[in-house]
Amino acid sequence: MEAFKNFTGLVAPLDRPNVDTDQIIPKQFLKSVVRSGLAKGLFFDWRNQPDSQFVLSQPRFEKANILVARANFGCGSSREHAVWALADFGFKVVIAPSFADIFKNNCLKNGILTIVLKPEEVDAVFAAIKAHEGYRLAIDLAAQKVSDELGWSATFPIDAFPKRCLLEGLDDIALTLIHERLIQSHEAAHPVTYKL
Repeated sequence: MEAFKNFTGLVAPLDRPNVDTDQIIPKQFLKSVVRSGLAKGLFFDWRNQPDSQFVLSQPRFEKANILVARANFGCGSSREHAVWALADFGFKVVIAPSFADIFKNNCLKNGILTIVLKPEEVDAVFAAIKAHEGYRLAIDLAAQKVSDELGWSATFPIDAFPKRCLLEGLDDIALTLIHERLIQSHEAAHPVTYKL
């Protein structure tokens, strides 16, 4: 996974609580075993209604890479495809007052930063998006800070281990390979013999 770099990105508002993973990506897209190509399924049922006014159907949010949502985002099933679809669309950050635990863990393991802000801070972001077309936020993971060009800012909590993994681009395989010499040494000292 790529290391998380500080960046400034366009913010898309998803003003709905309890968005579950079935809504993020419907079941018909779960046959895929690769992570690419899933953007077409992201919020498929909402984006593909006749005369859809869904936020990601609007041209002004086509290039958004930060999603702000309401409480309990990512609830429901534990499908990792939901995270893959968000990443394939281009989202690097999801901001909400709270996340479902499995979804949050899947995000962090796939390089998407989940930022928990207070409800009133999330309200401020929604209001700023409405008031300013092209509203952007700057994300500084090392400082655990999110800010805009208008002077608003907030800090967010994140545990030390996932923060390190994101900053250094360490997925589960990379974490294992940190110990490659020890693994090789152990394997050399404990050869396996197979009998047929």
